[in-house]
Amino acid sequence: MPEGDTIHRTAARLRSVLVGQPLTGVDLPRLPEPWPAVGATVTGIEARGKHLLIRTSDGLVLHTHQLMTGSWHLYAPGARWRKSPRAARAVLTVPGAVAVCFASPVVEVLDARAEARHPALRALGPDLCDPAADIDEALRRLAALCPPERSIGEALLDQRIACGVGNVYRCDVLFLHGLHPATPVGAVPDPTRRALLTTAGQLLRANLAATATRTTVAGGPPGRLWVYGRVGQPCRRCGAPIAGGHLGQHARTVHWCPTCQPAVTTPAG
Repeated sequence: MPEGDTIHRTAARLRSVLVGQPLTGVDLPRLPEPWPAVGATVTGIEARGKHLLIRTSDGLVLHTHQLMTGSWHLYAPGARWRKSPRAARAVLTVPGAVAVCFASPVVEVLDARAEARHPALRALGPDLCDPAADIDEALRRLAALCPPERSIGEALLDQRIACGVGNVYRCDVLFLHGLHPATPVGAVPDPTRRALLTTAGQLLRANLAATATRTTVAGGPPGRLWVYGRVGQPCRRCGAPIAGGHLGQHARTVHWCPTCQPAVTTPAG
C-alpha cells in the first residue's frame, strides 16, 4: 500500500499539471453524478495521510484512496496508457494532460457537507508528512485509542492516531528504536512513544522528494532499508538474519531483527 510520502509525491505531480486548469473532460466510470463539471477549474490537490483530494471550482472534491491496487498516472493527450482502460476509475482531462486513476478501490465525489462528515477523513490523526504535525495530539490519541495490550506495531499503522505511516516505515522505525513489533503499547514509555512518532515523521518528510524510499541515512550502512523486505538477510547492525511474520487482526507482514529488537517477555503470573 502506498504510504503517506508516496501520496504526497503523487499530489505534487498532479498539482503541477492540473491546478489552475479548466477541466475539458471528466469520466468517472461506475460513479453516479454529480461529477466535477467540464469547464470547472481544478483549484487544489491535497494529500491527507494516504488519501488524495482533488478540489474543483464547482465546490466538489474527488476523493481517492489507492489501498493495495490503485495508482495515478499522467499522460499527454493521445498517448497510450500503460494500463488497461478497463481499470480506469477516474479520468480528468485538462489542456495538455490527462490524469488517470487506475484500480483504486475508493473513488468518490464529495461536496463540502459530505467531506466534513466523511467517517474516514474525520477520523484521521495528524499527518506526519506535515512538518507542523501535532505530535502531542497523536500521543493523546495513542493513549485514548489503544488498549495497553495492543501491539505497538499495530498502533503505528492506525491512521486515527497519526496518518501516513505504512508497513515500510512501521518496520524500520521500530528497528531504529529497538522495539519488537509485538511489544504491548502499555510497555512502551511515553518518551519512546514520542520518539517513534517523531522519527516516523522525519523519515516520511525526508522521502517526500525521493524516487525510492530510504530509511538508512546517507553515509550509513549500504542499502535503502533497515529490515523491511529483508527476511533472511543479515541485519545491517548486528548481522543476525532478519525475521518475518504476521501481526494483528489483518495479519499484516512485519519484519524485525531478533537481536536488535528482542521480544518482550511477560513474567508468569
